[in-house]
Formats: sequence, C-alpha cells, structure tokens
Amino acid sequence: MDHRPHRNPVLPPRRPTTPPVTRSRFALGLTAAAATGRLALQECLDCGAIQYPAREACRHCLSDRLEWRERDGAGTLQAETCVRKPYETYFRERAPWRTGLVRLDCGVSVVAYLHGGCAEPPARVQVRPYLDRAGRAVLVALPQEDIIDMTDDPLIRELTNSPKGRNVLITDGTSEIGQAMAIAAAEAGAETVWVGASEPWKAAPGFEALSAVPQVTLLPLDVTDTQSVDTLAGQIGGKVDILINTAEFHRTHSALSRRGVETARAEMEVNYLGLLRLSQAFGPAMSARAAEIPTNAVAWVNVLSVFALANYPAQGTFSASKAAALSLAQCLRAEFRPAGLRVLNVFPGPVDEAWNQTELPPKVAPRRLAADIVRALEDGLEDLFPDPIARDWYERWRADPKVLELELTA
Repeated sequence: MDHRPHRNPVLPPRRPTTPPVTRSRFALGLTAAAATGRLALQECLDCGAIQYPAREACRHCLSDRLEWRERDGAGTLQAETCVRKPYETYFRERAPWRTGLVRLDCGVSVVAYLHGGCAEPPARVQVRPYLDRAGRAVLVALPQEDIIDMTDDPLIRELTNSPKGRNVLITDGTSEIGQAMAIAAAEAGAETVWVGASEPWKAAPGFEALSAVPQVTLLPLDVTDTQSVDTLAGQIGGKVDILINTAEFHRTHSALSRRGVETARAEMEVNYLGLLRLSQAFGPAMSARAAEIPTNAVAWVNVLSVFALANYPAQGTFSASKAAALSLAQCLRAEFRPAGLRVLNVFPGPVDEAWNQTELPPKVAPRRLAADIVRALEDGLEDLFPDPIARDWYERWRADPKVLELELTA
C-alpha cells in the first residue's frame, strides 16, 4: 500500500524540467564515462597535459591528439559559494546549490556541486561524476569518508535513483533473477515491491519466501499479453517509481541447430515485444510523474545481456532478441529524457541459472546481479556491466567490434 501523500487535484500538476543539455561533441566524452560510473578527463598525447573543461586542442601545445582517460577524483576543495537565485527553471526550483572549486591531485581545477557532508575549504574531497536529469555529466564533490547514508543528501537523491522509500515494479518474479531483485529492492528500503508473475497460481519455486517479505505483493502480469500489461498499468501505473524489467525467454540455440522459428518467436515476444508493451503501458504515466514532489518516478531498468552487443553464435537467436531489446531501450532513453527519467541498461554475462548450465564459470549469481543493479541505481548509472565476463566483452567490443565478431566465430 502506498502511504505517501497524494497530489492535490485542485493545483496544476508540476511539469517535468531538466537542466540545459547543450554540450559540444568533445564534452560528451565526460558523459559517456559517467554513464558507467567513471571519471575521465582528456589527456594530450603529445605533451601529457590534462584538460578541463573538454576542448578540441591542448591548452598547452595546441595539439589535437587528445584522449579520454580514467582519473582518480581525489582533490582539495579550495573555495565554495552558494547559488540561491539561479536563472534556469530546473535549478531555480531546487535552489540553493552549494558549489565549489576543487583542485584535483592530477593537476586541474574543476567546478563541482558540493555534498552536504563536505567540510568548508580547505578540505579533502573525492570528486565523482553523476548524470543529471537531462542525462549529462556533472561533477559532485563528496566527503572522503562516507557518512551514515550518503544518498540521503538532497543533491545526491536528485542525481540518483535509490529504491529507498520508492515503489518498485519487478516484471517477472518466477525467475531467480526476478526473485533476487525483489528481495534486494526490499532490503534497499523500497516502500512497496510489486512482483509480476504470468501464472501466479502455479506457485513457482521461491514464491513462498518472496511472499514472506513485508514489502512484496505478487500480481498477475504476462508481458506477452497486451491486455494483461494494460490491466496492471491501469491498477498501479500511476504509482510506479522504478520499473525493473526482468522478464526473459532464454534458450541456448544457434540459428541453424533447431528448425523452425517457434523458439526465436518466443524470445522476441518476451525480450523485445514484451519491453515494447511495458513501455507503452507504463511509460506515459511514469513520465508524467517524473516531476512530483517529494517522491517521483525516476528510473526504468532493462536486464539485457552482453550478447546484445555482439552475437554469441552458440545462443544466436537469444542474442538477436537482446540486440533488438537494446535498440528499443536506446529509443526509450531518448523519449524519457525530456521527463528526466533514467534508463539503466544492464549487460550481464552468463548468469548462474538453468539455461546456462553448460556454460563454464565464471557466471554471475542472481543475488550478486540484483545487488549490483541496486548499487547502479544508487549511483545514477545508465549502463552496467556487472561481472568480469561482461566487462571483458565490453572492453573488446569498444576496442574493435569487428575483431570481437571474428573471435566469437572462432
């Protein structure tokens, strides 16, 4: 049950506002790194000078050979100010903004928002990148030592998507991943955790333990049935703050190892069309609620697969369905951005579940995957590669997609 105060229907609804999105193409490198939780700055390949802010040519030698490289955010807060009357609507609605100048140990000074726990200058701080509600990178200075709950700070809560105090919908609780995700959300402080099941009367293994969690409510939901999705959206769509799509149909077949298209059609029905049905049913209401105060709709999570980046021939049709889902998720990210809704795409390697029985370790455990997703929400990430296989696959794909394709065919 949702115990939060309801919006006064007499008052006009708040419209979503976002920070300015204009960035140069060169500055988007900071955002690309922030999407996976990394602080990256440009470095000149000729003279070694580190650049901030981002630019087209080196500030020392004017070379255009600049490369984004990951940096440690340790530094010293040198000065601070408090902006009380910003010009932009988004900032004005959330004023005041405590802002400071931080000299990083790597040799450049950056402008950063200041966490409420930061001491007055001079003070040691840790700068890390976050994504704002427009999906662009901003820098935040945090105290070097964690305080009781860093996410309780209003600035961090605005930039992140913690489940604490929010209503969460898990679309499929019949799988180990879905059940682990529901428990992890409840442990993270979610107020309500709705868990979908296509045939709840079957009482899948784990349902009894799931039902014992106070925040959890099991509801009928079949992502292959438009009426089922629309019915649930009509019941709770206006209350969902975070939607986590764990629905998945997974079979380990290559394209030629099994005749017919029945398996591939089932994979597409759940993995791609299921996501489309969910987005059309829940997306508009979540977008409309993105500006509510004090608790608003904040995030949409897609549990995909690292096989979506490059096809894994041994699971060829499954990989193709996840690639289609990834393309749709990128479309959703663009459509949700004006409302400030974050789309988190999760790219695990092989998960330790029945359909990956023959895959050799390492395999990510469902409980570990669920904990990593909660942490990614708390950190405000857009892309998560939660395990060693996924991170290695991603780095090879970034280096050269064609080389990775050739390696997989071998």
